[in-house]
Amino acid sequence: MDKKTISRDGTPIAYERHGDGPTVVLVGGAMCTGATLAPLAEALSDRFGAITYDRRGRGGSGDTAPFAVAREVEDIAALIEASGGSAALYGISSGGALALEAASSGLPVREVAVYETPFAVDEGAAGQRAAYTERLTELLGEDRRGDAVELFLSLVGTPPEMIAGVRMSHAWPGMEAIAPTLAYDNAAMGESGVPRERLAALSLPLLSIAGDASPAWMREAARSVAEAAPNGSYRTLEGQTHMVDPQVLAPVLAQFFRANG
Repeated sequence: MDKKTISRDGTPIAYERHGDGPTVVLVGGAMCTGATLAPLAEALSDRFGAITYDRRGRGGSGDTAPFAVAREVEDIAALIEASGGSAALYGISSGGALALEAASSGLPVREVAVYETPFAVDEGAAGQRAAYTERLTELLGEDRRGDAVELFLSLVGTPPEMIAGVRMSHAWPGMEAIAPTLAYDNAAMGESGVPRERLAALSLPLLSIAGDASPAWMREAARSVAEAAPNGSYRTLEGQTHMVDPQVLAPVLAQFFRANG
């Protein structure tokens, strides 16, 4: 990250701009840094100024206690201000929940697109999220970062043998380093269900996307986000899962942003 802006509470936020067109801020999900979304930013850079950034507590960005989701919204506000004063937003997974919150908070946002924001769509999923919140809080309170990362990986369906492999990989120390931010993503998800009232008051264009090879509940959550917003639309991407291919996603985002920008 070669640039920094200062958020309202004094926290430095590291970011990069890819391209020189209209600004699009890309919001990563849990365990992501700005580098995670760099391939998507590059795929958009011929038409947009795509901003990737390290969310607070990650990579080159700072962190300031106490945490609140509103502080992350202020981080996005600082990025928009540093990048021309208005922007479109794109968020993936729990970063989608943060993007929706930012768009609903009165920031100068033109439109917002999200990919597979994992809101709970039934009581069973809501109960699982509540149990995860309780256990995550306990593990982070004891500074058991590795166990917190393992808990998250289990939540998203990573098989035990794959988790064991990740623990032995060169990526593991970096994952442990940003483990406390798992609580930030969990907070961004709110009460875990689709925030229908919040979305009903969101008048700007919204695109909610899912991969047609993802689990049915994830597609249902994405559809519910679109249906809750007055100007929401829903789209699936053929053959895609939660690990969406940037080269497949970028043209869809570009079409949406051009049509509504």
